[in-house]
Amino acid sequence: MEITTAMVKELREKTGAGVLDCRKALEAHAGDLEKAVAYLKEKGLAAVAEKSEREASEGLIEAYVHPGNRVAVMLELNCETDFVARTDDFRNLAHELALHIAFAAPGYTARQQVPQEVIESEKATYRTQALEEGKPENIVDRIVEGKLEKFYKQACIMEQPFVKDEDKTIQDLINDAIAKLGENIVLRRFARYELGEDL
Repeated sequence: MEITTAMVKELREKTGAGVLDCRKALEAHAGDLEKAVAYLKEKGLAAVAEKSEREASEGLIEAYVHPGNRVAVMLELNCETDFVARTDDFRNLAHELALHIAFAAPGYTARQQVPQEVIESEKATYRTQALEEGKPENIVDRIVEGKLEKFYKQACIMEQPFVKDEDKTIQDLINDAIAKLGENIVLRRFARYELGEDL
């Protein structure tokens, strides 16, 4: 099957991959767009895994104040080079993350940052609830683990669904940017302020 420029363009728009990579993917899959998309995603995820070990010490600090001045966010987003930090794609990613934090109010970057005392407190609460509901002792631990997973998805930004596309987590959003920009990207830290909120 002949691979046309229009086919390459469509695949490139869907994946953000390079022209040559798109052409090769389409040739390898006889012009099947869906298979080519899946192939490029796998390839991109492998590249993301390789890049995640690299040092990311450049980047930018993004500040966002929500209209009405009641919520503000400040975050540090890192990449490997100053060149990438100045690109529109990287700046847009930082802005999207700030908007997400303003809306979703995560407490932690990743589950590894949740203090052990918070985890133990959550587990104790879930265990008490399950027992008060009359759940059998032998399934209480599974219930507690299930609720703890939900807690992580609500409290840790990397596991939260992106507010503009709930089919993607924030980790997926960052992975897509890593695949597109070719550098490791790390959300180093963030702070969210809400008017009248106790710290």
